[in-house]
Order: sequence, then C-alpha cells, then structure tokens
Amino acid sequence: MQKIDLKKDFAALYKATAKPALIKVPKLRYLMIDGQGDPNTSQAFTDAIATLYGLSYTMKFMLKKGPMAIDYPVMPLEAVWWADDMRDFLKGNKTKWRWTVMVMQPTVINAKALKAARAELERRKKVLPAIGLVRLEDLTEGACAQILHVGPYAAEGPTIAKLHAFIQQQGKAPRGKHREIYMSDARRVAPEKLRTIIRQPMG
Repeated sequence: MQKIDLKKDFAALYKATAKPALIKVPKLRYLMIDGQGDPNTSQAFTDAIATLYGLSYTMKFMLKKGPMAIDYPVMPLEAVWWADDMRDFLKGNKTKWRWTVMVMQPTVINAKALKAARAELERRKKVLPAIGLVRLEDLTEGACAQILHVGPYAAEGPTIAKLHAFIQQQGKAPRGKHREIYMSDARRVAPEKLRTIIRQPMG
C-alpha cells in the first residue's frame, strides 16, 4: 500500500514557533467552502467544517480500499478570513466577516474522486448540509510569513501585529487574505493551549 503524508512532505508549512519565519507555499490542492458570519455562532460555519471532514474521510477510505490502495492522514482545518470593509475585520465585527474553510488534499484527489465520495455519502444516506457548496481548487500562496499563536483565538491580536511588523522589517507588505491553520481540536483542547499557525502572504 502506498502511503502519503502531506504534513511530512510539507513540514515547513505545518511547523511554526513564536518567532516569525519566511516560507514559500507552492501550489496545493484543497476542498473549500465559502461563507459569511461569526464563526462562534454561525450554523453555516459549523456545517462547512462537518462537510469538509465528512468528504475528506470518505475519500480517504475509498482510496485506501480501492484499486490504488493509497493511505494518508486527513489534514488539519485551515481558513482564510477577510471582510468587504476591512475595518469590520480589524474591529472584530464578526457578523460581517467572510471566510473560506478548507482541508488540504493529496493531488490524487480530483473531481472524479469528489463525485464518487458524494455518491457514497448519498448511498449511505449521510446528510452533509453544505455539500452543495464544496469545491476542489488548487491554490498558490507564494511568499508568506507565518508564526505560531498559542492561546484563545480571540487573543490573536498581538501575535498578528508581531507577524505584520516582521513582514515590514523584510521591506514587504501584507497582501491577500489572513490565513489560520488549526493544529489543535478546539473541542478537546483548553483555550489557553490551542495551537494556531497564522500565515500572511506578502509582496
């Protein structure tokens, strides 16, 4: 059986410390769902995460049991955040926040595999509320800086400021959207111990 470990293959992207670092993110493949609203109260946000993981695990087990016999760990949840008016984002007006939640996939996952996973979930009569919103997309972030934040999501402000100051020290400016990679399961880990990689494209 062939084994793929994306976290190991792209180790620099999924390891970070409290010291900001420069990285280059190549083209990677993700399952994605777009939405809007406060992640703490939005049912759409909860449904999107459940749908991404439901499809990700279904494809994983289909490939493992299929003729290709490929096995791989499902990757952590990631999200990009922004607002039409960035003042809403900076002020924490979360009802105006826009987001794309995503889970990285091996390149063997394609539109055919996604279609097969949808069919399998229908056959099992497993309902995923956001399944009609899912897309499979390749994304290239390029030059970025990232840092590890340990603690509650609501306390990320100083860590983000530190990251942006580091980017300015490189003679660069932030570009694109603020990204977070959730290395801890918030359902099982105390808020003060949550580990989140914060990444910012720059140019």
